[in-house]
Amino acid sequence: MNRRIVLLAALLAACSGGSTTYKLAAAGPWKLSHGRNTQLGITLAVNEINAAGGIAGHKLELRQSDDDGDGRKAAMIAQQFMNDPTVSAVIGHVTSGAMVSAAKVYDGGLPAVSTSASSPDLTGISKWTFRVIPSDSASGAEMAKFATRLGKKRAAVLYENEPYGRGLADAFRRGFAGEIVSIDPIPADASNAEVFISYFKLKQPDIVFVAGYEASGAALLAEAKRQGLKVDFMGGDGWTPLTGHADVAEGAYVGAPFAPTDPRPEAQKFVAAFKKANNGVVPDGNAALGYDATKVLAAALAAVGPDRAKIREWLAAIRTPLDGATGPLRFLPNGDPWGKTVTMTRVRKDGTLETTGRAP
Repeated sequence: MNRRIVLLAALLAACSGGSTTYKLAAAGPWKLSHGRNTQLGITLAVNEINAAGGIAGHKLELRQSDDDGDGRKAAMIAQQFMNDPTVSAVIGHVTSGAMVSAAKVYDGGLPAVSTSASSPDLTGISKWTFRVIPSDSASGAEMAKFATRLGKKRAAVLYENEPYGRGLADAFRRGFAGEIVSIDPIPADASNAEVFISYFKLKQPDIVFVAGYEASGAALLAEAKRQGLKVDFMGGDGWTPLTGHADVAEGAYVGAPFAPTDPRPEAQKFVAAFKKANNGVVPDGNAALGYDATKVLAAALAAVGPDRAKIREWLAAIRTPLDGATGPLRFLPNGDPWGKTVTMTRVRKDGTLETTGRAP
């Protein structure tokens, strides 16, 4: 009889969610560099949490899916996470298009903290979604002011024709005090780079602002070097992986959510831990954002347990910011981060980002 009671109690505990683990889900374009780096940051956070004994004695488990940065696939994955009662919250998605699509699914009742989805379209999209990176409407305006402070009076703008690219380019255009000599869409691989670089040689802008990711940025900068175009280039957080292309990207300005040279103790603790876990590799902003999104959700689990609604309420009610690798972790009522700004950096010859100051 006693054995039957024990078994029944165990069954009831399992049915009521009394698991020995807490589970978070994560989604992003893991095969792309910014996705891989985000994944490394998430993994570091999970490993640190479990090495320290888990969350209130519960091991933290991670369910991961690759959304390829595609909105349709992201929505399907989001529904799978929604349907899994063991998933308490989601880390991600990484790209803006994927997160916009997924947020409509999570609005049904699953909290999600995006890492680097920065499109203005996400602001206030759902009370269940948050993000640890500033909106492009703020970042683009700050980078435009920084360009003006550098004395730039004529800017050319290129953008990848998707939510991140369009939002960032529009914010820069509206915030730039000088003349916009051109604004044009480019494909993700910038296969038409030769045409634009030739055009810029004729128009001679003071600065070329590119709202895109690694592939298009590397292609444009390589073509600029080939043609001998002497002009400053600037990109947003999508350009942080260009440290891997220092041969062509040296000197390019990057408006980053994080710089490994940030002297704050929280930042340097993260940098040291990341380098130790990844054979000396220096983390970029994507890794830091993945780390912070995981840590803030772990804090929610520690405070209120695995209940989805309680986690959402806790995230929305943070009053004293948590100290994150990328800065304060607290959210505005619209889900955007509180107190975050852009760190302006330049790509150095050694493949690292040199901090040049905060954007105004």
